[in-house]
Amino acid sequence: MNLNSIVKYLIRFGFLQVIITSISIWYFDNYLILSQQQKYNLYLNLLEDRDRFLAFIPTKYITVNLVITIIVFIFLVILYSTKFYTYVNELNYSFEKSYLDEFLYIYLLWNSYLFSSFLIFRFSGLSRSYLLLFTFIIPIVLLLFRNSEILSSILGRPVINEKFITFNLEKNSTFRNLRLMSFRKEIASYKSNENTISSFIINKIDQINKIENVNLIVIYLDNKKKLGKKLEEYLININKKVLIISEKNVEFNSNFLYREEIIDGTNFVYFNNDIQYGSKYILKRILDVALSITALLFLSPLLVVIYFYIVIKDGRPVIIRQDRVGLHGKQFKMFKFRTMKEDSHSLRSELKEMNKKSGPLFKIKNDPRLIKGAKVLRKYSLDELPQLINVLKADMSLVGPRPLFNTDTKTFNKNYMRRLNVIPGMTGLLQINDRNADDFETWFKYDVEYIENWSLYLDIKILLKTIPSLFNKKIQGE
Repeated sequence: MNLNSIVKYLIRFGFLQVIITSISIWYFDNYLILSQQQKYNLYLNLLEDRDRFLAFIPTKYITVNLVITIIVFIFLVILYSTKFYTYVNELNYSFEKSYLDEFLYIYLLWNSYLFSSFLIFRFSGLSRSYLLLFTFIIPIVLLLFRNSEILSSILGRPVINEKFITFNLEKNSTFRNLRLMSFRKEIASYKSNENTISSFIINKIDQINKIENVNLIVIYLDNKKKLGKKLEEYLININKKVLIISEKNVEFNSNFLYREEIIDGTNFVYFNNDIQYGSKYILKRILDVALSITALLFLSPLLVVIYFYIVIKDGRPVIIRQDRVGLHGKQFKMFKFRTMKEDSHSLRSELKEMNKKSGPLFKIKNDPRLIKGAKVLRKYSLDELPQLINVLKADMSLVGPRPLFNTDTKTFNKNYMRRLNVIPGMTGLLQINDRNADDFETWFKYDVEYIENWSLYLDIKILLKTIPSLFNKKIQGE
């Protein structure tokens, strides 16, 4: 195990120690121990044991809370000594789409240890009904933090909603029972000609990605050892999960990070270039949720004023829902304050000659469809504030490429499709640098820069620059 892995293990261990210890002490004080007298009796039992077996420990260190901390620490050491808890192998076989077996394993281990500890430290007289509940609480917490899948599901990206496509993999193949696939939904399976495998796979992924959200690509090479340079580069840059199965050792032209395992003589190569996945996604979602709730509370008076202004000027509806395309092609309803007259989007074709932007972008100077006075709302992006709801729903992030219409997405080539591989956002590099850009190439340039350099630090940096950019005349929107 390298130093980086050791540091991650220690951080995770320390985090669990703090969380479980805090929950346990709080629960003991409020539910398990019925009175202060009972807690004092437990303390006397500990003092007695100290005098008999551990007289070298100073009396001031003997407390019920310290013993609970030690009990949790020893349990985590035991738990971390098992490969089951510390390593979730997505290339293991899993025949059930359920976390029940994992929960039961942790539940039995925790409770056999817990009651043994209670017996050793003479923790008696505890509330039995609340103790029964406590037997479930800690295993649930441990299951939540065992891997990022469950937390991601809670925060809006459940693994069972992810989809995959396969190439040259038989319908009855046992490989379909790998955990990586059994927890996800297959939406397409293709057979390709050996001589045209590269172009066939690239074209099929490009086609289906425009109508479905694809998260995982599985390719069975049979006895082939190489993908082909063009296909290899495409898969590395596509920012998705990729599994390659071959009867021989797979060789690559490029140097990149991947995991390789041999199971029953078959080679599995797996790499995950989904840059906003797992712990990275969890941290991004926590930031999004916290800041969105804060912004909604702080801006609620302004939202009310805008709402009634639109009602007075042009009636209802005030908030419109537009079909947009999100992460990996997922379609969702994006909220906006209505700043145009009803059915304005249907007039795009009639006003096409007035469009000053290129590609799928559509914007008209002094747009005749605007409600009177709504230009100010658009200039300072106030019409986009309802998208904070989209952020809470996990359809969008505070920072990312702007989501476009599905009809626009269908015009993308395979290079443009990269912008769908991160969560769309309310603001981004474009908004703080060149909001009035007239060509989609500029949009794409900033989107790719964001994708290739994404980090939580970059998101925070963009957020801090967003408000000042609203008042910068060089990059103001219209």
